Amino acid sequence: MKTNYQQKLDIIIKELTAKPRLLLHSCCGPCSSYCIEYLKDYFDVTVFFYNPNIHGEDEYKHRLFEQKRICEIMGVSVIEGDYDTDSFFEVSKGVENEPEGGKRCKRCFELRLTQTAKKARDGFDYFGTTLTVSPHKNAELINEIGQSLADEYQVKWLYSDFKKKSGYLRSIELSKQYNLYRQTFCGCTFTQ
Repeated sequence: MKTNYQQKLDIIIKELTAKPRLLLHSCCGPCSSYCIEYLKDYFDVTVFFYNPNIHGEDEYKHRLFEQKRICEIMGVSVIEGDYDTDSFFEVSKGVENEPEGGKRCKRCFELRLTQTAKKARDGFDYFGTTLTVSPHKNAELINEIGQSLADEYQVKWLYSDFKKKSGYLRSIELSKQYNLYRQTFCGCTFTQ
């Protein structure tokens, strides 16, 4: 039986007695739009843009610009992680030809969430990711990786399945409202 991660998030929110600091990994502005809108009433949100998987420096800069723009609109801060493409290519060795959603994606999630967990140790109560808003991403796998890293780095993982409660549809609405650049691929050179 699959775990309902939206329900787990609802329980966390219901049990909050203060507004904890959340480091929210984001893959892009459009995906983060709904997640920020949803979470900012309950958490002091800081977005962490760490995406060495994005192929092409121009593409990376465009997505970073849009991330910063939506964060400014929504009144949250953003931290840019290193654009270290070598780390992505290193974890992709041997699985370059895997289909989207396969072993390469798992390694990419682990890479990005590990950096988020490490960064979250610097004064954050929770860390999480916007990746679960996408219908193309496996929320079960992402939450398993996040919880494992939470145990390793001693920072609470914020369970999520942001595509629930029409989160993905809301991200599309917000993207249209703010005229956000919506890319046609995850960023990985292997999925173009």
